[in-house]
Amino acid sequence: MPIVIKRRENESNERLIRRFSRRIQTSGVLLRAKKRQHHDPGKNRNQRRKDALRRLTIRTKNEFLRRVGLLDDELTRDNRGRR
Repeated sequence: MPIVIKRRENESNERLIRRFSRRIQTSGVLLRAKKRQHHDPGKNRNQRRKDALRRLTIRTKNEFLRRVGLLDDELTRDNRGRR
């Protein structure tokens, strides 16, 4: 629903803009616009599958290199001691 503000008789432009701004803020249009501005749509099914396969191949490659001895175990851990 559009917000319509008509200029009153003998009303200054500043007062009209102030009235319009107040109407926008109280209607919630501004909040909805800000929420939509940063909306990040989720990944589709194929993209989730590709990401999962990529993580799986990286994990298996790292496990193989660790078993062979080409990958240091300390380098693969994060600050909390997890892999």
